[in-house]
Amino acid sequence: MPRSLSTSLTRKLGITLPIIQGPMNGGSTPEMVAAVSNAGAMGSLAAANFDVPTIHAKVAAIRALTSKPFCVNLFVLDTPAPATDQVRAALDRLHPIRVELGLAPGTVPARYCDEFREQLDMLVALKVPVASFTFGLLDAASIRRLHDAGSLVIGTATNVAEACAWEKNGADAVCAQGAEAGGHRGTFLGSTDSSMIGTLALVPQIVDAVSLPVIAAGGIMDGRGIAAALTLGAQAAQLGTAFLMSAESPIHPAWQEKIRSSVDTSTRTTRTFTGRPARGIVNDFMLRMAPFEEVVPAYPIQHALTTEIRKAAGVANRPEFMSLWAGQAAGLSRRRAEKIPAAELVRVLAEETLAAFG
Repeated sequence: MPRSLSTSLTRKLGITLPIIQGPMNGGSTPEMVAAVSNAGAMGSLAAANFDVPTIHAKVAAIRALTSKPFCVNLFVLDTPAPATDQVRAALDRLHPIRVELGLAPGTVPARYCDEFREQLDMLVALKVPVASFTFGLLDAASIRRLHDAGSLVIGTATNVAEACAWEKNGADAVCAQGAEAGGHRGTFLGSTDSSMIGTLALVPQIVDAVSLPVIAAGGIMDGRGIAAALTLGAQAAQLGTAFLMSAESPIHPAWQEKIRSSVDTSTRTTRTFTGRPARGIVNDFMLRMAPFEEVVPAYPIQHALTTEIRKAAGVANRPEFMSLWAGQAAGLSRRRAEKIPAAELVRVLAEETLAAFG
């Protein structure tokens, strides 16, 4: 059994445990991030859906709660300019569900997402300890800007080519996102189908292909998974779904219940909620929208068009219309006490990891 779980990456990040709380849009809060970081792991704030003032406020809130390193995550996105007829067709497909939720007919949004470059400028100005990115490849000049601000940069890869691209552009580490992972797929090179590589197969191949430290993500819910990732050559493990069940999690109780009652076959990937493949628990929205899987507009257009539906479903306690993001091992959450504090979860994960090596 190792005396310490320290790795070269944990030392570089300034943390003591090889555990990273995944940046989950809608599922991470300053309180969760700070609790995880204070416990010796690294908390991550999902900021892709925040405007610049909100990013500033959230980072300030984290810094008020911890002096430890933390991460802020963004989506690498271009500003969308969809055709009007494409948006109208998408609204027509969603109209029956809006009617069931008592919503007025959908309208074309004034904007589909916040400007990525403005968000990036804010991260540089805030000098966040760690910045992570998914959905695309950050250019080398932007990575240098973050380095000059004192930030480390982590890129998401779903295949070896993506990991090599991040290394070439100057990233400090790469997160290998296996097909088991909940939420959005980070694929930006090659097809999504060909990049649905399981964590067990993906991690060692990326470890062998790049000199960067690798973070394993996808289907990891306990210390056994963390130990397996480290054995495969990863220097840390990133867990998302596990932290959705913590006391600091802001997600809807119905979403938590669906995670807790899930089994190995409960999830699948779908484009129908947001326009980008994402893994979640199968529900009525997924099934009814399945015939349109290949024709819904790309992210962030479909995401913007379904936002009101998902919010209204939460207010009405209608999980059949929520995006219930979760990884394939979500059901392992039943091994934990309900509403376990994030700091306690980190402690238990570390103990389990050490025990697994025994």
